[in-house]
Parts: sequence; structure tokens; C-alpha cells
Amino acid sequence: MDLNLGETIKTLRSNNNLSQQQLADKLFVSRSSVANWENGRRRPDLVLILRMANIFNVDPSILIDSISTTSSSLEVIIVDDEKILLQGVIPILEEAIPDANITGFTKASEVIAYAKQNVVNIAFLDIELGKTSGIELCKELMAINPHTNVIFLTSYPDYAQKAWETAASGFLVKPIAKGDVIGQLAKLRYPIKGVGHYDVSDKLD
Repeated sequence: MDLNLGETIKTLRSNNNLSQQQLADKLFVSRSSVANWENGRRRPDLVLILRMANIFNVDPSILIDSISTTSSSLEVIIVDDEKILLQGVIPILEEAIPDANITGFTKASEVIAYAKQNVVNIAFLDIELGKTSGIELCKELMAINPHTNVIFLTSYPDYAQKAWETAASGFLVKPIAKGDVIGQLAKLRYPIKGVGHYDVSDKLD
């Protein structure tokens, strides 16, 4: 546990008049992630530390000394170039995978940097990412960690064929719901202990 880092984050957040949810929205993470940092149960990685320093307008060194690049928690990322869509999907993923550390990204470069420092277990990737292709990003993530479970997200079902030509675990058409996510978790190419085994009633929410 790192209560010193947690207390620093809480103090900076309070000084900036931000609630945990408001900070989470700005960072593209779940509110529970912020709560876990502040109570010392988990630590944010370098990418998130830099994001927070920018939001709080402080020198990253105030936070960076306590960073740990190792984590035993389930790492889940969501990548979409539309910030508002990220903010809408993260709460759905939090409900579907309550024990995961969920982080959102809009830039492929940040995704790659994060994946090199953390073992990403599940990656939800929008197929169209501005100038970047989600399919190409999938290949880069698999090169870093061949056991990353990639689930593609798109508004266009016609992309399904290209998605299945990769080593992806699944494909979801937006907008997605909790039941859609849970259905895909049961079909992961690389199963994760404790993930994908839910009561059938969960799929009906």
C-alpha cells in the first residue's frame, strides 16, 4: 500500500475542486480506480501520473517518486479517439469487470507506452482511430504481449471480416451494453481466471 501517494493525489484533487468522478473522467479511468489510488490499494502507472500532473498543473516529480511499474491487478484498456465515448463505455466495463484496473486512451502512442510498462490482459479497441487503424494497433499490442485479449469495437459491422483476420478474441458493435461485454468475456482467446464466469442473470441487465 502507498498511502503517501494516495494522500498526495487526494490533496491535489481537493485543491483543484475535483470530485473523484470528475478526475476519473479527465483521466479516462473508472471512479473506483481513483478511490483505490487514494486509499493506497493500487498505484497509477507513469502514463496516468503524467496525465494527473498536467491536470493539477504540478511538476510530475511530486508524484513520480512513488510509481510502481508492477501490478498484480487485472489490466483492461479501452481505446477510442472520441473522449465522450470513452467516458460512456468505462462505467459499463467497470460493471462488467468490477475487479479490473480500467484505463482509457485516445492516442495510440500512449497505448503502446502503457502496454510496454503493464501486462494488458484485455484491450477494447475501436477499429477507426483517426489516422491510426485499430487493427494495426492490435498487431502492435500482440507483438508486445501475445496473450493480450483484443476485443474490437465499431459502429460499422462491415469491418468484422478484417477484425477476424487478426488474433482478436471478439467483436462488438457500438453502442455496447454490459451484457455484450460479459458475453465476450466468456469467449476470450486467452482465458483469465475468474473472468467470464458469471451468473446467467448478469447477461440480462
